[in-house]
Amino acid sequence: MSAEREFDQVLVVDFGAQYAQLIARRVREAHVYSEIVPHSITADEVRAKAPQAIILSGGPKSVNAPGAPRMDRDIFQLGIPMLGICYGQQLMAVALGGEVSRSGVGEYGKSELAVQTPGVVMDGTPERQTVWMSHFDAVVTPPDGFRVTAATGTSPCAVIEDTERRLFGVQFHPEVTHTPHGQSVLRRFLYDGAGCHPDWTPLNVIEELVDRIREQVGDRPVLCGLSGGVDSSVAAALVHRAVGDQLTCVFVDHGLMRHDEGVQVERTFRGHFDVNLVHRKEQDRFLDALAGVTDPETKRKIIGEQFIRVFEDAAREVYGDAPGVKFLVQGTLYPDVIESGSDTASTIKSHHNVGGLPADMDFELVEPLRSLFKDEVRIIGEELGLPEEMVWRQPFPGPGLAVRIVGDVTRDRLDMVRAADHIALEELRRAGLERELWQSYAALLSVRSVGVMGDERTYGHPIVLRAVTSEDAMTADWARIPYDVLERISSRIINEVPGVNRVVYDITSKPPGTIEWE
Repeated sequence: MSAEREFDQVLVVDFGAQYAQLIARRVREAHVYSEIVPHSITADEVRAKAPQAIILSGGPKSVNAPGAPRMDRDIFQLGIPMLGICYGQQLMAVALGGEVSRSGVGEYGKSELAVQTPGVVMDGTPERQTVWMSHFDAVVTPPDGFRVTAATGTSPCAVIEDTERRLFGVQFHPEVTHTPHGQSVLRRFLYDGAGCHPDWTPLNVIEELVDRIREQVGDRPVLCGLSGGVDSSVAAALVHRAVGDQLTCVFVDHGLMRHDEGVQVERTFRGHFDVNLVHRKEQDRFLDALAGVTDPETKRKIIGEQFIRVFEDAAREVYGDAPGVKFLVQGTLYPDVIESGSDTASTIKSHHNVGGLPADMDFELVEPLRSLFKDEVRIIGEELGLPEEMVWRQPFPGPGLAVRIVGDVTRDRLDMVRAADHIALEELRRAGLERELWQSYAALLSVRSVGVMGDERTYGHPIVLRAVTSEDAMTADWARIPYDVLERISSRIINEVPGVNRVVYDITSKPPGTIEWE
């Protein structure tokens, strides 16, 4: 959200913890807007953002280690309510004159916390409760003005508070589900410690986003790129609510979609949206551009550029020679922005609707979902009245099956992976597992394997099945699919998809892997 927002804002300062995004999501679940910022942020930059509160995330290093991440000390003097979590608590303690040292015993996993006095953040929670720890160092002496309100066997200052300065610190991780009362701790900090208003609700967010869209585009026509996925669908619905028939939706069928998806998308959108829908069938264009390309980043950038070129062609039909700014709607999400990198974050991969855009793009982007996580987008989609099957579709990458084919993208290889993917999704749906999974699909590798089918030796392609559970795609765990379901999927793929003689199941979590293979 921009500086003109009407919501209280919480800044989550990222010290390199794997849980920074989860903290931000938990804050939003308490109906307070949150934004992740790097630990290099300055006091002046914080002051300009005017947050209602600050949360310092955990981090992978010891606060006493050389080169450990630090924060501008002047931020502590701004008078903004602050909660330090794990490393964040230790950093706060050291910066304000407390002592952090190694207790000689690490504390990892579940620990029993004893609440000595409820104070602010532990108010309403049991005197003894389970919390999730992940540390070796601990605060042993709190800074002046702080009091200890809870401890564990190895963390004598597990919870500390300075209510006069509205500074709070917890050694455990309240954001994870392994801390049963963690969300209560966050709410007590947000509402009681920081005075935040819980007004980050779907209806309020929709009103805010609609106002921003109208302010940005005025009375100009707008193009929206539809993929049929939840992101572009909700973005289109928001823009349509904001500007009505100024919107033209363009569905680019790049030939890299799942089984019968192009037909389904056109049927759904022509039947559901009262907007002008242009269906561009561009498989040849995309496959020609991808011919011989094996590098995944190059694939993404090529596909991103071809998307834009198609939109520019469509824009000429919509805009003609009319002067002025041309607008393009995209369903960019907050995790897309984070993963595409910044000055303070390394690039995991370039999303075709963020980092892969060509420099000469002749559009101003309208990205109404840029500050939202996926679960928030689904909730807003339901509020907008989108069909359930559209809102709860599994995420599908913008580059489509091109990033589920390792190596060269050809028609034959597309047919192979598309057929295998259709079988996998069909069997998972029959088993009642589809809604339990964040994402599931088949990928095709560039290698071959020896097999025996009947009395003959085969030299065919292996298919990789990938199924993960996640809340926001920032982290993911491989799904424990029942063996009998995996057996049916494997048997059907090998028997029904020519050229495939082996099926394997990917049991890699994120991190270290990503959800997609490329």
